[in-house]
Amino acid sequence: MQVVLRCVKTAVVGGVLLAAGLMILIPQARAFTGNWKASKAEGLADMTELSERSVVERRDGSTLAVLHADENRAPVHLRQVPKAVINAVVGVEDDRFWKHHGVDLRGTFRALATNVQSGAVRQGGSTITQQLVKNSLLTPEKTVDRKVREALLAWRLEDHLSKNAILERYLNTVYFGNGAYGVQAAAEVYFGKRASQLNDADAALLAGTIRNPVNYDPIKFPDAARARRRVVVDRLVSSGVYPKSTGDQILATPLPAKVASLEQETNDYFVEEVKQRLLDDRRLGDTAQERYNAVFKGGLKIVTTLDPAVEAAAQDAVTKILPDTKGRFTAAVASVEPATGAVRAIVGGKDFASVKFNLATQSHRQPGSSFKAFVLTAGIEQGYGPSTILNGSSPCTVEFPGNNPYKLENFEGEAAGSISLTDATAHSVNCAYARLASATGLENVEKAAHDLGVVSDLRVHSVNGGPDCDCVTPSISIGALTLGVSPLEMASAYSTLANDGVYHEPYFVEKVLDRHGKVLFRGATKGERRVSPQTARTAVSILKSVVSGGTGTAANPGKWPVFGKTGTAQDYRDAWFVGATRQLAAAVWMGAPDAEISMHGVGGVGNVTGGSFPARIWGQFMRTAMQGRPAMPFPAPDPRQIGNKQIKGQGSTPGTAVNGPAGPTSPGTTIVGAGGTIVFPDGPGGPPTTGGDRPPSTSPPPSSPPPTRPPSGGGNCDPPGWDRDQMGPYPCPP
Repeated sequence: MQVVLRCVKTAVVGGVLLAAGLMILIPQARAFTGNWKASKAEGLADMTELSERSVVERRDGSTLAVLHADENRAPVHLRQVPKAVINAVVGVEDDRFWKHHGVDLRGTFRALATNVQSGAVRQGGSTITQQLVKNSLLTPEKTVDRKVREALLAWRLEDHLSKNAILERYLNTVYFGNGAYGVQAAAEVYFGKRASQLNDADAALLAGTIRNPVNYDPIKFPDAARARRRVVVDRLVSSGVYPKSTGDQILATPLPAKVASLEQETNDYFVEEVKQRLLDDRRLGDTAQERYNAVFKGGLKIVTTLDPAVEAAAQDAVTKILPDTKGRFTAAVASVEPATGAVRAIVGGKDFASVKFNLATQSHRQPGSSFKAFVLTAGIEQGYGPSTILNGSSPCTVEFPGNNPYKLENFEGEAAGSISLTDATAHSVNCAYARLASATGLENVEKAAHDLGVVSDLRVHSVNGGPDCDCVTPSISIGALTLGVSPLEMASAYSTLANDGVYHEPYFVEKVLDRHGKVLFRGATKGERRVSPQTARTAVSILKSVVSGGTGTAANPGKWPVFGKTGTAQDYRDAWFVGATRQLAAAVWMGAPDAEISMHGVGGVGNVTGGSFPARIWGQFMRTAMQGRPAMPFPAPDPRQIGNKQIKGQGSTPGTAVNGPAGPTSPGTTIVGAGGTIVFPDGPGGPPTTGGDRPPSTSPPPSSPPPTRPPSGGGNCDPPGWDRDQMGPYPCPP
């Protein structure tokens, strides 16, 4: 009796719907036929431009990340889909697909009868073509008007597309659950394989989920998914798609227990930086929504600058050398290719999963003496050179025009006396550099920093809560800044020196291609000369002494020529080493990730300085990253153009022994000559064992080796740090 009542009820409802459909069919058909050209153009465009995930690649072409919004879709060609999948999907969803013309009246009435007989919705009446139209062009509303338009569009679509083309579009649009749109994403999510690798058991499960992807989810509802798979297998066996033996094997196959993926979205600091930069790039759209759609729905191929070998070297160096501080302190690394500006590696912190803040690009910390490279560059531009004599005595009060007298001291109050610019750089003498900055001009120091690649604001805009001053303060001379700088900025600036004074803006994306393989844009920019080759080469020749015999000896990677500079902020709150080879520049920062905390007594080295862990990390990184690359020397400056400008009024006389007992061989004696400065070891202890940098108040002062050449006059007049093999003899004064 219940079956009879259901039949009567269904017949009545069906009759009403059929009558209503006939009433609107003629005007709908007329409207559709009259506007088919527009519908065809717009509809097919929509079908081929469905939401598609974007793929982020490393430099070597390997997949780094997959970016998608709600729809994780990666289209495949029908020839890449196994016959087993095609047979299963067609057999379950539309077994007369190859015979009808978009609308299957026989299938509709058969589904109606089956549903009435079972008392539940066992079969659907829509063909694969109708489902494609619904998924691509229409809303999911269940109204007579929508069903009529769906049927008309499906009918007309079969006039313009082949069955294979329709099936290919369908398999790329249908939803399989767990965010997987299309057969490729479904193969990855459920089985961790490509669509081309799907087998009979995989095909049966996927075909069964199409009807209800949520309730037939094998991960969340395995019992329901297993029952649905049995229905599918029974139908396919009864229709001859599978032999019974294959059906039995499928039913015995375990269901997937967890979501798997060949290309799960990678959340790391480099990927996040790429995403944010693309979302701000107006080449992908004028509005934020347009850019979001392009990145997460546009099917882009994003080729990045990330070099997996360099990245592994950076991470490995941090992991091996960073001491265990129970999470209090960490390190960040940024590596840039000088010749192009390509960012080859980023270590943004310890764990992106728990801390999304990128210390390599977003954090701005005090650079300490690593900032002195910009004072040095500005001084060279003003005519100062390796043999310029500076007064390094400490404590010191240095006059800066327009500013109050600046009081500071050297590392642990060391008294360096008169010292050459090369030695002052190698041993990071604060008072000497403050006097150089005063003579050079603070605005010129600021300009040099910006020219080389620092983009952060270096000015003070208020003092003690007073009115805006918009000024550069004397503390810039030793890297004590208002806002600080990022490791990426520092790596970029040093790479400009390594690139003979030509600046390339650092970039993360090599090129972006649309879903059709067309290049939308490239990331590299044309280099811009910021300082002269002579200035860059002279600065590099001086900064090499930091690694060869100064505060940064721990950074020496071996056979590759390098230059660099240590940096330690006040009270050991930040420690740096920044430097470069010809092929790679890198900045290493160490400190507390969320606050400026003193690194007293960390890792068994006493106090953390730029010459300790950061220099060691940098050296280890370069030794690994540079493997297989030639040892390329830096171009030498022209000796005839090297400046020898001197600063007057510093209280030192060339050729005079200062700061130690009389006699040229007494400990602590500094001999100042026209060709440079030679500092004798100043007594017991020698140079600091940690290779520390020089914030005010730290470890013992360094010393230079005993003299091996006459300080002035004829013969060998090379200043300390001068590389005679590369540069030739330094010209002696007449």
